[in-house]
Amino acid sequence: MIELTSIAKGIYATDMMIKAANIEVVSATPVCPGKYIAIIQGDVAAVESSINAGVRASEEYLVDSFILANVHPAVFPAITATTLPDGSGALGVMESFSMASMIMAADAALKTAEIQALELRLGSGLGGKAYFTFTGDVAAVNEAVEAGKVMAMEKGLLVDVAIMPSPAKKLWQALF
Repeated sequence: MIELTSIAKGIYATDMMIKAANIEVVSATPVCPGKYIAIIQGDVAAVESSINAGVRASEEYLVDSFILANVHPAVFPAITATTLPDGSGALGVMESFSMASMIMAADAALKTAEIQALELRLGSGLGGKAYFTFTGDVAAVNEAVEAGKVMAMEKGLLVDVAIMPSPAKKLWQALF
């Protein structure tokens, strides 16, 4: 993923990324507050080549970039919010000031515990923040939150976490 402070430069950098290697664009979109992100996937060498091209093209507008090898398969569906909860488990929420750190925290949480990713919201309508919601049994949600907290706290970008052992049915309906 790359994150830029310019939408115009973000679109340009994304074009350079696509031309640099055989990758798939998961998302390329403006996000609050007037930033642009491009999330890609593919084999590690192609992603590295593509991200390097995007970083070069970003110039002074680059905010952050990262490469996450062997990303958990539930991360991408969570970004597009294509998973609906069954509404019967505990609910975990992690919130970060950084979109990049939240993706990394979500990946760590998913790799640590048996949880179901629900949504990984990145910047849109959030003032540039990000959050990750997930469900599972109480112990798994607690374990996942701890793993995600460690990752987000490494960069000092964790806002807060919440664990609801038995969320109200109306909350599930309101969220999803």
